[in-house]
Amino acid sequence: MPQLPTYFLSHGGGPWPWMQEFGTAYDELAQSLTQLSSDLTSRPQALLVVTAHWEEPSFSVSSAAFPSMIYDYYGFPDYTYQIQYPAPGDPQLAQSVVERLQSAGIEARTDSSRGFDHGTFTPLAVSFPKADIPVVQLSLNSNLDTALHYRAGQALQGLRDQGVLIIGSGLSYHNLRRFDKSAQEPSRQFDDWLYQTLALSESARYQALQHWQSAPSARIAHPREEHLMPLWVALGAASNAKAHCIYRQNDLFGGISASSYRFDG
Repeated sequence: MPQLPTYFLSHGGGPWPWMQEFGTAYDELAQSLTQLSSDLTSRPQALLVVTAHWEEPSFSVSSAAFPSMIYDYYGFPDYTYQIQYPAPGDPQLAQSVVERLQSAGIEARTDSSRGFDHGTFTPLAVSFPKADIPVVQLSLNSNLDTALHYRAGQALQGLRDQGVLIIGSGLSYHNLRRFDKSAQEPSRQFDDWLYQTLALSESARYQALQHWQSAPSARIAHPREEHLMPLWVALGAASNAKAHCIYRQNDLFGGISASSYRFDG
């Protein structure tokens, strides 16, 4: 079985794939997510999604056989609270994830009650609309330590050889107080830095990312870094793989820059 890539995806805002109200704002993101599955050389046996919308004191892994839905957004139309993404879970994979993390000296546990949040079901509904591939979610550690999340990714790298597609789901820009034209310049500055940094060699990009807060407009782009943190897991699992930008838009909602990446090759 060929080794699968890893991904860092900008998952967009709320339940956007179901909302005609957004018009064409998300057309480019939708196209990139649709293309994701067709670009894979083999069908994944399972999806492991590192979601920016779940934080715990230690890494937690969803282990329900049939996960519920979590509508973790506010102020959207009533119908968006009835959305279903009926993919099965994979308790066996969940346990394997925990064991791999623990073997690397990283505290982890399963959570049989956790459902799919929109960091998971929103992008997957576009990339894998049939919902016929098992999905397991991995939380962030609430300490948001970059090195720890990179180590977690390294511990999970072997899953790529077993048909598990590892997806970090966040946003390359996440400042809800500046999600308008005022974000045009700071989001562009940070996105340009991220694009250039991810093109570096593994050691160079790791060192640069360790100091991401010094990047241009970093704290405007990410007042709190939880939506950037899945990137570190995806990179750790990718080892020295090259970064390929699969989505880059500089006019989201009139001027916001955002991007997504695949790591392989």
